[in-house]
Amino acid sequence: MPAPQTKTKIFVVDDHEAVLGGTVAALEKQYADADIRTARTAQEATESLALALPDLLVMDLSIPEKSGDTAQTETGIQMLRSLMQRYPELNIVVQSAHVKALVRLKPIIDTHQAGFTIADKNLPLREMLTKVDWAMQGLIYTPRDMRTGLEVKPEWLDVLHLAFQEGLQDKAIADRMNVSERTVRHYWTKVQDALDVYPESGKNIRIQTEIRAREEGLID
Repeated sequence: MPAPQTKTKIFVVDDHEAVLGGTVAALEKQYADADIRTARTAQEATESLALALPDLLVMDLSIPEKSGDTAQTETGIQMLRSLMQRYPELNIVVQSAHVKALVRLKPIIDTHQAGFTIADKNLPLREMLTKVDWAMQGLIYTPRDMRTGLEVKPEWLDVLHLAFQEGLQDKAIADRMNVSERTVRHYWTKVQDALDVYPESGKNIRIQTEIRAREEGLID
């Protein structure tokens, strides 16, 4: 007697009720026998995944850390980084309106051992379902501009985050990163070169760096 087939397990993370409902409905139509579960916060999702891994994770990037918190892209980025390091065998679809932010995870995405696809939330649901199918097959898909995009190091991202999202000056950044101010200035030079930002008469180079970093999705 053949062994009974196990249900496909899909886990969806999104804090927007309407979007979550629409995503689940589309998945139920496409995968009629699937066991679909949901979460609305990073904390809830992380705890659930620690108990049992699904066959596929579909997640937004802009999510709250816990109930009552404000949804932030950085929360989703940090959760995704942690999950990919902990569960390299987990198939993942990122469904988000902030897909450019994934450039921050490019190195770990490139080496992920399971399926990983990106679906822009602004596109029709059928596009998301295609990316789901690809991820279930173990395929990697990232947008073309990300494949040829910036190569930035984690410490450069730390400088951008501390400067433009926490408002720290170079000395405080150096203290937080446990490096010298000279090293911080070196990081600024490197990231500005990567962003093609150079001194221009009458322009503040730090402000120009912030504008370009936001355009490239390196900071929110």
